[in-house]
Amino acid sequence: MRRALLLLTALALFAGSAGAVRAPLYDDPGETRAALRRALADRRQAQLRSERLEGEAAQAVEAAEKTARETAALAARIQQAEAGIAAAEARIVLVDRERVKLREELGREQAPVVRLTAALQQFSRRPVALSVLRPGSVKQMVYTRALLSSAVPVVRLRTTHLRARLARSRQLRREASEAAGVLRAEQASLADRQRQLAGLETRQRLASRDATGSAARESERALALAEQARDLDALLGQLDRAGDLRRRLAMLPGPIMRPARPQDAALAAQAPSPVDSADGGPPPSPYILPVTGRTLAGFGAAEAVGTSSGITLAPRGGALVIAPAAGRVAFAGPYRGFGRIVIIEHDGGWTSLVTGLARVDVRVGETLIGGAPLGIARRGQPTVTLELRRDGVPVNPLQYVG
Repeated sequence: MRRALLLLTALALFAGSAGAVRAPLYDDPGETRAALRRALADRRQAQLRSERLEGEAAQAVEAAEKTARETAALAARIQQAEAGIAAAEARIVLVDRERVKLREELGREQAPVVRLTAALQQFSRRPVALSVLRPGSVKQMVYTRALLSSAVPVVRLRTTHLRARLARSRQLRREASEAAGVLRAEQASLADRQRQLAGLETRQRLASRDATGSAARESERALALAEQARDLDALLGQLDRAGDLRRRLAMLPGPIMRPARPQDAALAAQAPSPVDSADGGPPPSPYILPVTGRTLAGFGAAEAVGTSSGITLAPRGGALVIAPAAGRVAFAGPYRGFGRIVIIEHDGGWTSLVTGLARVDVRVGETLIGGAPLGIARRGQPTVTLELRRDGVPVNPLQYVG
């Protein structure tokens, strides 16, 4: 009898505790499990990248290089915390979904248990002495006792699965509590690393303030190109041509000193110009995705106008966006219809385009290492698009992601 009462109490407590369920991240449990696996893999990759960058920062001699690698390492740590938050949220969603399903199953099965328990309680409330005083009650009492002795083992057997499910519900509550603790720890870690990154970026800007004038002039030229370009492809083409011209000028030989006796000077042998051999180079390596998150659209996917020239990712709101590879910032700022964008020139005629930023933290002309922070994604349900181009032709960036 006590076990039956405890069973009913546990059912009521479980029904109440499972009432406050978070909204699921995904409609399908398979998608949530895939998101959990992806978040754990992203967290591991970010951790490995941060450890590599921290080691490179420790070996760096020049202060500028050391600061740049420390900044990239902190950015990797931030992405590690963001992936940890995504994994914790996916775990909580999976646990909550199972608790809701279990609560519904127990709700359907507890009705006959309630009726049976009520009948057993009614039988047990009649004292034996009172049954002796009433005619016919002794026979009824003997019948009731016999019925109870044969029914109790059957009740215990048929409620075994219910007790097992109640034990599972207690385990789910513990798992939900542990996942919530992990989530709080990852959120605290993320906030602390964001504060560290903000302080490091402030020191970095103060150290490079001498270059502000030239960077501002180049930024103005880039903004002027953006105003003249009729669309994003035209802007990329103009920046590619400007970058190619800059590379060709940088490769030209320096001035030749006038000889002491010009009449005795022979014609210099015409060496082949290095510009002629600049036909492109290998892709930037290592190449990484700018944010962690699921892929919404792949390269070549059908769009309203044509096909996709890159990949579109769905990060967390306000997620940190990083440089996919080392290079030089050719454009950084708002562009119509794409939010704030960053265009990075890589060696060998390669160019990366990152769109969908809410804030940009780099300047035109700035040289970046791979993994350096570019800014943050928008809040709510942001999308970040990455395009990789070689000599202006879009290529699938996923084939170069290491």
